[in-house]
Amino acid sequence: MTTIIFESPLGLVQVTGDEAGVSAISCVNVSVDEPVSAFIPEPVSQAVQQLADYFAGTRKTFDFLINPAGTTFQQTVWKALLNVPFGTTLSYLALTRRIGDEKAIRAVAAANGKNPLWIVVPCHRIIGSNGSLTGYAGGLWRKKWLLEHERGGTGQLVLF
Repeated sequence: MTTIIFESPLGLVQVTGDEAGVSAISCVNVSVDEPVSAFIPEPVSQAVQQLADYFAGTRKTFDFLINPAGTTFQQTVWKALLNVPFGTTLSYLALTRRIGDEKAIRAVAAANGKNPLWIVVPCHRIIGSNGSLTGYAGGLWRKKWLLEHERGGTGQLVLF
């Protein structure tokens, strides 16, 4: 398993993966023992390059191999998140309806919060039914930045 750290507009990012795919991408909220990685090895190099392209505004989708670990239910939620298009948002309730069980909204929100692939599995695109920016493990300021970045600075949320 390879873990590297790189700088982004939102702070340090940690990427972990191996030949089976990238298993974790997260923003690092505290100082880390490891410095920013000078060398990016093959198992995670595509992810780092594609994330850099995303931050530069030249990439809207990701196509490197992913391999997140989670329960069957979490995997279902994460797959549904992959279908929320770049630059759009979806409410937790609408996401729950897509999965097929409106009563599972808390479980869907919990699975969303456990998403191990920051940005790539776009949990930041899920908002409250009233349009509010709620619940983001990376901090609401990062969620706001990501949504504004994807809107190209138009200032308008696009509900999908």
